[in-house]
Amino acid sequence: MTAWLVRILPNLRQRDVNNDLADPDRLHKRMMMLVPDEIGEQARAQTGVLFRVEDTRNGLQLLVQSSMKPDLSRLPDGYGEIAMRELDGLLARLKPGTLVHYRIAANPSKRLGRNAGPKAGKIEALRGAAAEEWWVARAAANGLAVSTVSSQSQQDIRAKGTIRHAVVRFDGSAMVTDSEAVRAAVLQGIGRGKAYGCGLLSLALAPR
Repeated sequence: MTAWLVRILPNLRQRDVNNDLADPDRLHKRMMMLVPDEIGEQARAQTGVLFRVEDTRNGLQLLVQSSMKPDLSRLPDGYGEIAMRELDGLLARLKPGTLVHYRIAANPSKRLGRNAGPKAGKIEALRGAAAEEWWVARAAANGLAVSTVSSQSQQDIRAKGTIRHAVVRFDGSAMVTDSEAVRAAVLQGIGRGKAYGCGLLSLALAPR
């Protein structure tokens, strides 16, 4: 199984672009426009649509990944500068012992236990060292042994003023320990909030 990765350098002079970036629900719907409408329930999971908005040295970029080839013609005219590539070559090279650089914007969180009193059962966002411990454990469960990690809090994903997901971006290096698990993590994403820009695991082969 392969996936396609689309990089969009959004045209910030476009009203559609700014409206999408300002509204998590609009942005989710826009990303889902890249795959057919008739898929039905759980379309995002079935088509493997994951995305991430990030600031780079060259400005804002939007990364979108899908296990179904995206139909770029469904984006509005002038939406941005767009490039697409397949990930089958990268996925095939993820063997045990392979060194990689990684990036993921995730929603590190935990469900509070009975000792939390009235908050028992609620989801608590993690930050700082606790978030990094969460990521190291999740990476290990998904076939990556983390060597280095740095974390940076990102803008919370809000809907109608309410925090829907607290986001932390993790960057660093790791070694592949389980090929199947890490490929599944790339294709399916990790953690909560996948419909709203969390969970996309980006890997690049690292020189030895």
